[in-house]
Amino acid sequence: MSIWKRFKKSYFLYSFLRDPLAMGSFVLLAFFVIAGFSAPLTAPVNPYDASQIDVMDSELPPVWMGGADSHFILGTDAQGRDLLSTILYGTRVSVIIGLGAVALQAMIGILVGLVSGYRGGKIDSLLMRIADVQLSFSTYMVAIFLGAICQAAFGLAKYEQIAVPFLIIVIGLAEWPQYARTVRASVLAEKKKEYVEAARVIGLPASRIMWRHILPNTLTPVLVISTVQVANAIMSEAALSFIGLGMPPTKPSLGSLIKSGFEYFFSGSWWITVFPGVVLVGLILSINLLGDWMRDFLNPKLYKN
Repeated sequence: MSIWKRFKKSYFLYSFLRDPLAMGSFVLLAFFVIAGFSAPLTAPVNPYDASQIDVMDSELPPVWMGGADSHFILGTDAQGRDLLSTILYGTRVSVIIGLGAVALQAMIGILVGLVSGYRGGKIDSLLMRIADVQLSFSTYMVAIFLGAICQAAFGLAKYEQIAVPFLIIVIGLAEWPQYARTVRASVLAEKKKEYVEAARVIGLPASRIMWRHILPNTLTPVLVISTVQVANAIMSEAALSFIGLGMPPTKPSLGSLIKSGFEYFFSGSWWITVFPGVVLVGLILSINLLGDWMRDFLNPKLYKN
């Protein structure tokens, strides 16, 4: 039986299709992701192309308000960029940063958690103390420290080109202890089971036991925490951009769009901040609702038929 046929008959799909909230969240999330990654094809204009931007079009309202231009459905921002296009491109940037940061968190956290939980002893104590020290530094403190070094070393112009990988590294380095602690707790429970003892008896190396036998049995909590961490990473990017430590105004993300329009909010150009804010809330809400459903489904003590 093929993987697709097994999936169609799985209890996972059956439970998912019976939950309207999970289905609605998935549809909303899929819409945002598809719209963001198809921005080069679907966006009316390219906000990165200066030849397509006219500063005389700045702060135009949405089409249903007086003084609007029919070419700009959601209006324009203070730079004269089409707001719909910048939101599409900004959504793509925010999702890329969220996924990239979570991938980095997972790689570091899983490695540290596996080694710490399996080896135990002094190695466990050392790695967990490092994790405790890391938890004492917030994402914003790490961003300020690394951002100052990065901008001093490369300059502001170069920083604009490396802003996306910079934020991925900053958020990833700041949040990996969440994975490390989760994986360590699972490893401590798994390594006492009989299949691990049997693997040791037949002489399998520790690395093979950790990666081929223990790790697959610890992925359930990792999958659950990953959904939450993606939403947290997107929120962290938005917050960093809002306080000027994230994406520059010339490289739109949802956070930088909200920041760039905030100073015009009380002057009447509310749409520059409100529309990106609505998209950000909808994106994070859909991810969190899917994460809650997955947590309940994968935990038999919580899930109800």
